[in-house]
Amino acid sequence: MIQIQKVVKTFGNRAVLRGVDLHINAGDFITLMGANGAGKTTLLHIVSSLSKPTMGDVIINGYKMSQSASQLRRFIGLVSHKTLLYDDLSAYQNLKFYARMYDVPNAAARIEEVLSQVNLWHRRNDPVRTYSRGMQQRLAIARAILHNPPILLLDEPDTGLDQHSAGILGELLSAVGISQRTILMTTHNLERGLSLGNRVVILSKGKIAYDALRRDVSIEEARQQYYNFVTVN
Repeated sequence: MIQIQKVVKTFGNRAVLRGVDLHINAGDFITLMGANGAGKTTLLHIVSSLSKPTMGDVIINGYKMSQSASQLRRFIGLVSHKTLLYDDLSAYQNLKFYARMYDVPNAAARIEEVLSQVNLWHRRNDPVRTYSRGMQQRLAIARAILHNPPILLLDEPDTGLDQHSAGILGELLSAVGISQRTILMTTHNLERGLSLGNRVVILSKGKIAYDALRRDVSIEEARQQYYNFVTVN
C-alpha cells in the first residue's frame, strides 16, 4: 500500500531524515516511535503530501507521490498536532466543508455517521471554539475519516486527550474502522502503541533502526529497544 523509498529531508544544513526505507502492507497498523526530533512528524507530513522530500519518493498503491500528490490525497486521512478545523464553525459546518472538498456522496448521512462514531453528534451545532481540546481531537479524527480513506496517518492522536479519553483511544479508533485501513501512527506512549499496532518501527537519527511484528516481540523487548534508540538520539 505504501512504499517509502530512500527519503531524505533536510532543513538548511540539518538532515532530519537520512534515507528512510519503509514498506507498509495493506491492513498494517504500524506504531512509529522515536525520540523528539527523530523525524516522525516530518515523515508523516511527507507521506501525507504536506511536505516534499529533499530526495527519495513515496509510492501509494503504485503511484508516486511526486507525480500524483493531488490525486493521492483522497486516499489519505491525517490527524496531526493541528486539528485543521475552523474554530468559528460548528462541527457539522466543518465536516460539510470537507465533504464538499472531497466530493463525499450522501454527505449529510456520512457526517451524522462519523460524528456519532466519535460521540459528538449531540454537539454538532456548537462552534468548535467551545470544544475542549479532547473533543477537538475527536472531531479531527472524524474529519480525517470523513471521505473513508484506506490510509490513516495519526501523529500522536492522544495529544490533548484527557486521561479517560486517552484510555479509550483504541475503542475510538476501532469505532472509526481501523481494521479496514492501513495505519501509520506516531506515539510516545509505548504501551498504548503496542496495544494498538501489529508492527513496531523505531526511527533513530533519521533512519529506520528497528522493525518488528508485534507478535514476535514482547513488551519488555520493545521497551528495551525503544529506550536504547531514544538514548542515542
